[in-house]
Amino acid sequence: MPQTDRSPPFPSRLVGQYALVTGASQGIGRAVAIRFAQEGATVAINYFENAERAEETLALARTASSDRGHGRLDHCIVKANVGNEQDIVTMFETILARWKRLDCLVNNAGFQKESPSDALDVETYRRIIDVNLNGAVLCAQKALAHFVARGGGGNIINCSSVHQIIPKPGYLAYSISKGGLANLTRTLALEFAGRGIRVNAVGPGAIDTPINAAWTGDPAKRGVVTSHIPLGRVGTPEEIAAVFAFLASDDASYITGQTIYACGGLTLFPEFRENWAS
Repeated sequence: MPQTDRSPPFPSRLVGQYALVTGASQGIGRAVAIRFAQEGATVAINYFENAERAEETLALARTASSDRGHGRLDHCIVKANVGNEQDIVTMFETILARWKRLDCLVNNAGFQKESPSDALDVETYRRIIDVNLNGAVLCAQKALAHFVARGGGGNIINCSSVHQIIPKPGYLAYSISKGGLANLTRTLALEFAGRGIRVNAVGPGAIDTPINAAWTGDPAKRGVVTSHIPLGRVGTPEEIAAVFAFLASDDASYITGQTIYACGGLTLFPEFRENWAS
């Protein structure tokens, strides 16, 4: 039987760190913010459209910190559209004016929209690329400038997807954005390794989040999705957040330029579970 209680005791590997998580008002971003707070980090929760959800994440992060004995850390929320360069500039100015330092950037903000590639809406395509990829580039640029200026290294973790290597027909812009994140991760990791800056990515598979609402709440559709997952179940945001926390910690001090796939085996070519090819 699959394990149902996914609430292990949390270590405190991130005490003293200051982390910015983009797109943290819900889903994986919210889970990452809470997990970082549980492990002792002070977290900035970025959002764009839903202030109420961001406030909920903030309250959960505060509770997570206090429940784990870390006290009342200076968590905050910061509004910014990461698809807009000036918003990104203002976001970093606001955070650094408040904290004076940043140790970890989590590029999580992103969205998808289905569209046949031969009838692609160009404006939607540009918006997806701006948020999912260009926003990650510009946020990374700002974080890197800070890390280099203050010295002592830093950490960037990109939220990619299994679709950085698995094609997703009908979601061309999303697939391109995640493929781009793969090379963003590897290029920055190589370029800045000598300065003690690590850059990695997490590649989630089918996770029970709002971005997947089209199938998560429909038992028939959920069953179809689950049938393709070797582990036989959909993942939780908390399971993905645990991978981010690991990569942000000193437990991952010798890891850079990598994508860790947390996907229940989707990247194992599950259609080959039965040997039909030879």
